[in-house]
Amino acid sequence: MSAETFVNALFLITAVVAAGILITAVLPIIWNMAGTFSTASHESDTRMRTDFKIVTTYASGATDVGKVWIKNIGTQRIGVSELQLADIFFGPQESFGRLTRQDPNPDIGTDPNQGYWSFYIVSGNSDTYWDPGETLEIHAYSSNDFASGNYVYFQFVLPNGVWRSSEFTASG
Repeated sequence: MSAETFVNALFLITAVVAAGILITAVLPIIWNMAGTFSTASHESDTRMRTDFKIVTTYASGATDVGKVWIKNIGTQRIGVSELQLADIFFGPQESFGRLTRQDPNPDIGTDPNQGYWSFYIVSGNSDTYWDPGETLEIHAYSSNDFASGNYVYFQFVLPNGVWRSSEFTASG
């Protein structure tokens, strides 16, 4: 009987030690995975609630300037600081390029060899957010010439990866 008790005690001690080792090794991995899933879920939620639509476009072949109006149709408001980090690709369909953001006065410090863009919230409430329902007006200045009647490409990409694009014809 004492041999049986001794074996049972060894099995019990081994099981407790093995459980401790397993918990010590596995619990941090599970904790990290939960954090990763939580972060991914939050980012996915933000991207799903961020939505906008290109309402209308205009480009002048004479001046190589484009104007694009975009409506925030999502449930997420977008800060001006995020808009300032957005990427814009604009220009003739066969040779468009990434533009540099320029402050509202586009005549200051402009490199003529590189296109630039600026934005205005035209139907806003004077806060620092592009709220749902508000319209964003983008002025894009291309460094690549495009003629009237040619196709122009425009793409707007927010820092969270949500993007929209449009192809349209330049006017005189």
